[in-house]
This record gives sequence, C-alpha cells and structure tokens, in this order.
Amino acid sequence: MTTRRIIGQDGEEKTYLDVDPRGPPGPSNISPAVPASVIWKLMSFTFAMITLPIGTYFFTVNYVFGGNATYAGALAAIMANVVLIAYVIMAFKDDQAEQAEDAREAKKEL
Repeated sequence: MTTRRIIGQDGEEKTYLDVDPRGPPGPSNISPAVPASVIWKLMSFTFAMITLPIGTYFFTVNYVFGGNATYAGALAAIMANVVLIAYVIMAFKDDQAEQAEDAREAKKEL
C-alpha cells in the first residue's frame, strides 16, 4: 500500500501537520481545576475523619465507659457520621456561594 503524498504549491512535499486546517493551538489554561480552599477543606475533613472517631473511641473506652467497647464503638461511629454530615453541609454552602457569584456575574453582563 502506498501513502498519500501532499504536495504544496511550491512543489515541496508537506506533512499533515504542515497543512493542518485548525492552525496553531491557543494558549493553554494552566490554572488548577480545583481551588486551593477546596483542597484544604477536603484535607482537614479527611484528617478529622481519621482522628476524631479513633480518638473518641480510645478516650471513651478508657475514661468514660470504663472498658465497654460497645458504647465506645457506637460513639466513634456517631462521631464519624458527624464529620461526614459537617462536610456535606459545608459542600452545599460552598456550592450555593458559587451559584450566587455566577448569578451576580450574569447580571453584570446584562
């Protein structure tokens, strides 16, 4: 099989890149896809999700419930749910703030 040769107007052979109809690419966007504040919130809630239930379990099993691991485990599970619910609430508030900002920008454009 043969390949198709592209001959330019000046008689020289061209490659597909030389005759690309799209032209050169524009400037690339190198900004991060996720804002730094979102990353910090995620990391802080990750830290809380790891340390708070474990710390709650060991503190309550030794000092509050006197060795009863069932109650300490239940309280640790509740604390994990508290952290999770707090993260979801904060995510909703951040999303509402972004929507309000987008609405303000849309009004400015009108």
